[in-house]
Amino acid sequence: MNRGEAAPRAIGRFLEAAGADPEPGRRPRRVPLPVPVPPASLPDLPLLLAGAAEVDITPPPGMPKSGHSRNAQDGTGVRTRLRARVIHLRAGRTSVALVATDLHAGSALVHSLVADTIRHTTDVPRAGLFLGATHTHAGPGQFHGSDFYNRWASNRPGMDPAFTAYLATRISDAIAEACARREPARVAFGSAEVWGFTRNRSLAAHVRNGTVSDKRTGAYRRYAAVNPWLHLLRVDTSAGAWGGRGSPLAALAFFSIHGTGISRRDPAYNADVWAYLTGRMAQQIEARTGTRPVCAAVEGTHGDMTPAVRPGLLVYHEAERVGSGIGEAASELHDRLEGGLSDRVRLATGYREVDLATGPVFAGVRLPNPAVGAAKIAGAVENSTPVVDRLPLFRPGNPKPATWSHSSQGAKWILGGRRLQERLAPLRAFPRVLPVQVVVVGAMTLLALPFEVTVGAGQRLEADLAASRPPGGRTVISSVANDYWDYLTTAEEYAVQCYEGASNLFGPQTLDFVSAVSVDLATRVQRAEVVDLPDGPREFRGLVRRYLPDRLSPAPAPGPVLSPATFVEADREEDGYWETTWSGPAPGALAWDHPLVRVEREGGDGGWSTAHDPTGAVTDSGWHLGVFHLGEDRDLSGLHRYAARWYQPPLGRPGHHRFVLEANGRPFEVPGASFD
Repeated sequence: MNRGEAAPRAIGRFLEAAGADPEPGRRPRRVPLPVPVPPASLPDLPLLLAGAAEVDITPPPGMPKSGHSRNAQDGTGVRTRLRARVIHLRAGRTSVALVATDLHAGSALVHSLVADTIRHTTDVPRAGLFLGATHTHAGPGQFHGSDFYNRWASNRPGMDPAFTAYLATRISDAIAEACARREPARVAFGSAEVWGFTRNRSLAAHVRNGTVSDKRTGAYRRYAAVNPWLHLLRVDTSAGAWGGRGSPLAALAFFSIHGTGISRRDPAYNADVWAYLTGRMAQQIEARTGTRPVCAAVEGTHGDMTPAVRPGLLVYHEAERVGSGIGEAASELHDRLEGGLSDRVRLATGYREVDLATGPVFAGVRLPNPAVGAAKIAGAVENSTPVVDRLPLFRPGNPKPATWSHSSQGAKWILGGRRLQERLAPLRAFPRVLPVQVVVVGAMTLLALPFEVTVGAGQRLEADLAASRPPGGRTVISSVANDYWDYLTTAEEYAVQCYEGASNLFGPQTLDFVSAVSVDLATRVQRAEVVDLPDGPREFRGLVRRYLPDRLSPAPAPGPVLSPATFVEADREEDGYWETTWSGPAPGALAWDHPLVRVEREGGDGGWSTAHDPTGAVTDSGWHLGVFHLGEDRDLSGLHRYAARWYQPPLGRPGHHRFVLEANGRPFEVPGASFD
């Protein structure tokens, strides 16, 4: 098969099966996924090769946002961009692609489509594809691998085949680019403790763990009962590669913090604290070395970890403070790893699927059919559902009495009871094929799980895997990877039935089951470089809807005219900003994953150049320039209104600025009037 034709064919078959028409209706569909192919044997490489790439995955306005369920809203624009970053490694007989996305979670749909595509265009096997996520709650949904989360994780239901295909295409292209750019490289791995930026939102459940000796539940203890470990994989080009000096190529950070630092009421797509974490890390590495690497980050064991923003302030400047602080710690750790870089590294990977519909028993542990706990709809602390979180049946921390807990779901009050839950969420809607992945890169053993793993559950898993990792190595657990399966708690945390326990779908023994599968896979990876254990053909079954706007060609119209910029004062929740508005084509006619607006500053010679602030260039690819869709223009038929807002502008400093609309499909840029 022609390699250049493989990608569109693989994803095209998915679109054809799913029905990619704009209004596919509300009936459920069965969409077969590509059949896994055994990995090919690769030539042995004694020294490491590596490549990196980054792509923008910000969609147009109109996509439902995933993470806050029915409390969420459709995205109306972008405040910090969503990206997919790829680190590719090739050594021995193994090839891997570590993908970090600014999305709610990984997806079995996207993983399957990408794996089938890149097997034609790269040497990365399915087992070597890690699809991680930052778990931002301000990114689009409708791409999950199960009908349940496409229905209930967002404010509107249904899998969008067009957006799913878009993600798979962008990620596949980025992996192919990283593989094409690979060159001799060196790698180092290390860890550091970072305190003060996270707190435990479910302390009453956490202290029930037998491994927790300090049972106090005072406010201060929330900042101590966390996973403080920041793990970092540093990748540099080798000194002398292609005749040049070695330089930073990429870095991948793992940290345990929820992507909920910004209020669910904010309508813009944003990467939450992770935009500032990766941005600050990249800025400081560039300032120190002169080279800006691809800096990526994904979740650790974050299930009960919330950003330590000031209580009640789920706002951008607080998310920036928290994310920047963690990013600075990551940059410092990156610097300390310089002396440990090596071009000789053991690379191995394993991927296993367990179909719980046909094989719910592993190592003697049996899992029941999934069920949602009543306390789940009350929401998590700091993002609770008003009123509902106070009702006795839904109130967190209200488990079934022990004398009533005879079912396999233990202390869980099943939401609506079994019969009503089956009507609201049929058994076939839940995720049933569990993906578990182990990737070894030198001293790092990465365990990738689709759950939101709590701190306590992560500690148990690390202890259980201690004998299955290289001597002197360390286990790193990444949550919400490759798919999404809600929460993984300890049995003690489950018994309390706070939000996390109520969101543990498969009962109090889930951790024992997952641990047994993980240890078995990690043991296999110790003995082989590539392990791939599929569990039969896969398919998606569920509601299909179309939310992604059709890509339109701009209708002939006069060039947009920017309104005079106006300044809006800061208040308790929002930074001050300059704003301009204009009319233009419908959102589908704009490429939202490309530059839209920038701010320019006038120089002493009367010329204009891109403005800069302490975080970098003032463009919509940075931190402080947002672009928003305001709706249809009532005065101009067929046109839509837009706004650009420059947050945190310099106050009182003399100098003229102006907004400039990037070409973005037009043959020209459009500058606005100057302001100061």
